[in-house]
Amino acid sequence: MISRIARLSLASLISVVIGLSPIVVMAADPAPAPVAAPAAAPVATPAASPTEKAAKKKAKKEKKAEKSR
Repeated sequence: MISRIARLSLASLISVVIGLSPIVVMAADPAPAPVAAPAAAPVATPAASPTEKAAKKKAKKEKKAEKSR
């Protein structure tokens, strides 16, 4: 037979768990994100000029050739 103290401590533990369960659930749920103002239309980034592309390509080829040596 379970003693009175054991019964009382078990009942206290269960009631504390039941009492804290809503708080634990609220803490686990992320807060809703604040609604930001709608963003304007995205601004197109200027494309790299052909000379920049050629320079990048040349540098890449040189680097590749250097690695293979």
